[in-house]
Amino acid sequence: MKKLSSTLFAFTFLVAGCASITKGTTQVVSINTPGVSGATCILSSSSVGTKTVVTPAAVTLEKGQDAVIVRCSKECYEDGVGTIASNMEGMTAGNIILGGVVGLGVDAATGAMNKYSADTSIVLTSIKDCKPKRA
Repeated sequence: MKKLSSTLFAFTFLVAGCASITKGTTQVVSINTPGVSGATCILSSSSVGTKTVVTPAAVTLEKGQDAVIVRCSKECYEDGVGTIASNMEGMTAGNIILGGVVGLGVDAATGAMNKYSADTSIVLTSIKDCKPKRA
């Protein structure tokens, strides 16, 4: 009986933080501005801090529970704003069953229990009669 208890205890710690192990704590997300390449986009949230990319872009983000705000701009276009939603990773349900409180705590602390929308498109509307400045 003691051996069975030890085995169960070891198994619990092996699966603790299951999403942390199988899904990781970062995720690559694509940012696009349809029909307008070369826009500068600033991504910000408490989890990722502030990151700047030029579209089209693929950026690695630290996972977190807060949505990421995306603000894109380009000369002769009105700024576009959107969000990258953060949802609960499906692996979290397995943690509740197998990893218990420890596994859930590990995944919550690392952000692994969350996932972002993989692709985000931000629409930029052209400004009528705007002529780009030349460098």
